[in-house]
Amino acid sequence: MADSSAESSKKNLIILHLTVIIWGFTGVLGGLISVNAVQMVWHRVLIATITLLLYFFFSKKSLKITQKNLLQYFLTGGLVALHWILFFHAIKVSTVSVGLVCLSSFTLFTAILEPLIKKKAIEIGDITVGFIIILGIYLIFKFESQYTLGIVLGLSSAVASSLFSIFNSTLIQKNDAITIGFYEIAGAFLWITLYRIADGSLVNERFNLSGADWIYLFLLGTICTALAYVAGVSVMRTLSAFRVALITNLEPVYGIILAFFFFGNKETMSTGFYLGAGLILGSIFLYPIYKKRKNKN
Repeated sequence: MADSSAESSKKNLIILHLTVIIWGFTGVLGGLISVNAVQMVWHRVLIATITLLLYFFFSKKSLKITQKNLLQYFLTGGLVALHWILFFHAIKVSTVSVGLVCLSSFTLFTAILEPLIKKKAIEIGDITVGFIIILGIYLIFKFESQYTLGIVLGLSSAVASSLFSIFNSTLIQKNDAITIGFYEIAGAFLWITLYRIADGSLVNERFNLSGADWIYLFLLGTICTALAYVAGVSVMRTLSAFRVALITNLEPVYGIILAFFFFGNKETMSTGFYLGAGLILGSIFLYPIYKKRKNKN
């Protein structure tokens, strides 16, 4: 029984690493797909919603929820939509590396916003980690000023991601994670559709994208969204929250490495950028270790 449990944990560890690599690859797809961020995310959530709907159909899992939960999930889906649009727009106006590193600062915003929203005291350790991340952001601003808009959008995406995570940490206690994910992604599709109707872009949608764009969008909506979400949730049954948090922090690292393979010199940054990125990534790796030790004490 112990060997079976160890084998299961090892298998899920590999699945988690592959899932995080897939998450990192979304930034590369954002750089490869030619349409704008709003149009890209609209296609992404449409494809992901259909894919998850098929998953529920074939698995015969119930999608029944209360009206109150439906409203909560759809509203949270608005944050999902905002987070993804800001992230992909950041990549469009800067680089994949800038977008990913700025997005990873959501640890800072979570440390600040969660105590405020849940009315808890802000811990000294969180403030220390926050200051290190702020220093890293400052260095990136200083040495990559030509990407100021991309940095601002990337940080704004991190704020939306932080708010989404905080609200989801409460919602996840009340329902199945995959069910919540379906309704949140469907909610994101609803809000972006309403936005596109309001700005007139959906009326002029011709779906005449290139073959490459359709392939990339299909990968983004199925593998990088629907499948990765289901896989990311499933591994949490046997892996500790600490291990999941630590490995998830590899997302920007994997993403930046993949970006070099796909975009080459375009992703080459200044020494100051890598110093700032190192401070941010170092902090988010140390953060779960600090939290684990603090909880033990």
